[in-house]
Amino acid sequence: MEWLGIAAVQPSTKHRKGAEARQDQLTKPPGSLGRLEHLACQLAELQARERPQVERIQIVVFAGDHGIARAGVSAFPQEVTAAMVRNFAAGGAAISVLAKQLGAEFEVVNLGTVIDPGPLPGVKDYRLGPGTASFDEHPAMTEHQLACALGAGRHAVERAHLQGCELFIGGEMGIGNTTSAAAIACALLGQPAEILAGPGTGLDLAGVARKTAVIASALRQHREACASPLETLRCLGGFEIAALAGAYVACAQIGLPVVIDGFISSAAALTATRLCLGAEKWFLFSHNSAEPGHRLMLEAMHAKPLLDIGMRLGEGSGAAMAVPMLRMACALHNDMATFAEAEVASSRQPADA
Repeated sequence: MEWLGIAAVQPSTKHRKGAEARQDQLTKPPGSLGRLEHLACQLAELQARERPQVERIQIVVFAGDHGIARAGVSAFPQEVTAAMVRNFAAGGAAISVLAKQLGAEFEVVNLGTVIDPGPLPGVKDYRLGPGTASFDEHPAMTEHQLACALGAGRHAVERAHLQGCELFIGGEMGIGNTTSAAAIACALLGQPAEILAGPGTGLDLAGVARKTAVIASALRQHREACASPLETLRCLGGFEIAALAGAYVACAQIGLPVVIDGFISSAAALTATRLCLGAEKWFLFSHNSAEPGHRLMLEAMHAKPLLDIGMRLGEGSGAAMAVPMLRMACALHNDMATFAEAEVASSRQPADA
């Protein structure tokens, strides 16, 4: 896992300045397009081109089951994870529909479900076991499983990069994974379980209380190991969360912009920032999740999400919803006329009287 220590690529200040200069010449008052102007300049900086674009998109959903689900921390049984893998492959899941609408490349990586969904089109079988161990009893993963899960995320990014991907989106599926994500965030942020534990897929108040107690107990049990972000991920994480973290680190190391989804993806992104210096420069944060505790993770990464529409599905769906805004930002930046082209006087160059 030595590759994790490689620092992130530095974005191109030169291309950002060039994009900002172009923005100043477009036929509009400066700043009148709000964050769309900033997004275009940010993408120009990340893609090292003054005319950015996000047409070639790769969406990868990582799936894996969680042993902690047996502690009653989810409203759904573990069998749902494998069923959703089949649903992804059949095109019936929300992210499958969004990927089709965006014209994005789409794949699923099964890292270990309790039930084997069998061979499926578009699903890569990287199973590391029938889900993680229950982290209220043992570390969630062995060192080997952690290394393989991180590597699966890295390899997904490398495949995307070789295919000319311009924007990467990672999604996840795993019953019990909001519990794992909340535990990771608690450990990394030094926050108590009651601040970050939420309803996930629909727990009632009693279920949230049980979930909070499970997380609090696990944090006490793994306190010494959680001094390290990598050990925090091993002890409290999931296969799919580790794969996301590995993917986010890889994106930063090769210079590929990535859109971060919601609560679970943000826990992986937070982990990635602790593993790879400068990784957060490559992150575009898509939305505010309705899951309590998400705000604390975003604040820790100084993130300003693009959308706030009450989403909490996961799968990468919130990140996919942000893509049309990014495309519009690029189109405005690239295709609007400058004052000189339109023969319109700018505020900096008054027309002749």
